[in-house]
Amino acid sequence: MHEVAQQVAPSSRVVYVDNDPQVLTHARALLTSSKEGRTAYIQADLRNPQEILSSPVVQSVLDFSQPVALLLLAVLQFIPDEDGPAEIVATPRDALAPESYLIASHVTNEHNAAGSAAGERAYQSRGVPLHMRDSAEFADIAFTGMELVPPGVVLVSEWRRAGTGPLPPANEVNCYGGVARKPRSAAPRG
Repeated sequence: MHEVAQQVAPSSRVVYVDNDPQVLTHARALLTSSKEGRTAYIQADLRNPQEILSSPVVQSVLDFSQPVALLLLAVLQFIPDEDGPAEIVATPRDALAPESYLIASHVTNEHNAAGSAAGERAYQSRGVPLHMRDSAEFADIAFTGMELVPPGVVLVSEWRRAGTGPLPPANEVNCYGGVARKPRSAAPRG
């Protein structure tokens, strides 16, 4: 992802966060940066967002007094309700400067309950919690206090689609996505 960002804006600064030690091994091999930009990786858990924000690596690469983009892709469904996903997301979201963007996705069972239940059981049988949420729950967790960019929270196949060909059926997609901007009137906390 950093390669794309730095191709468009060579001075882009990117920090990846993951709690899987195998990702760190791959990250070390792949994290090259443009001369003008910076790319880093930290091993951390989104369920400890303050640890991420206070990381010396994160603080040395990102300036939260300036607009940044926070991407929470394919991660929120792994945070169980009892861990407080809305509160977890609020911490980094509230730290964003006005004009920052939050991009997030979340799997759902709204369009294929039987198939989604089977997928949920498969993850859980391997000790990985997977929690399906509907579009309203996802929007509340991710985008509270933000201004959604059109088309809002929709199936990811409906976001900025290229061409006019047919879309895959909703029961094959089963994943919502959204992009939101922090309004100018909102000041970062922390």
